Amino acid sequence: MTRSWIRPGAQRPCSLVVCRGCCCGDARKHPGTDHAGQLARLRAAAAASDGRLAVRTSDCLGPCAQANIVVVQPSTEGRRRGARAAWIGFALDNDCLDDLLAWVDAGGPGLAEPPATLKLQMIDPPRPGR
Repeated sequence: MTRSWIRPGAQRPCSLVVCRGCCCGDARKHPGTDHAGQLARLRAAAAASDGRLAVRTSDCLGPCAQANIVVVQPSTEGRRRGARAAWIGFALDNDCLDDLLAWVDAGGPGLAEPPATLKLQMIDPPRPGR
């Protein structure tokens, strides 16, 4: 049996899953991006959010051609309202991080509309078996 880190009935915050696999976070692929600085900024925002934001890293999430990938997972309330995870590609600069953090601060998927510029960066998640 797999145990969740979230207690049954607990409110799950909006979370960002930051890809740091084979291509995402790789200075050889995107030398002009401060990958460590981006991750530090997101973690600092989570620490200051009073539990409204969680940040995790993951190995390769799949769509390497659209690196860097960040998956925005809805909070418990966002899921209740029918929201699904939003996949963001090309998360390479501070403007994108500003948009991500503003969206999460407003509630994230299911609770707030993403900024228009962030909508342009949304990608389809990889299909199973690919």
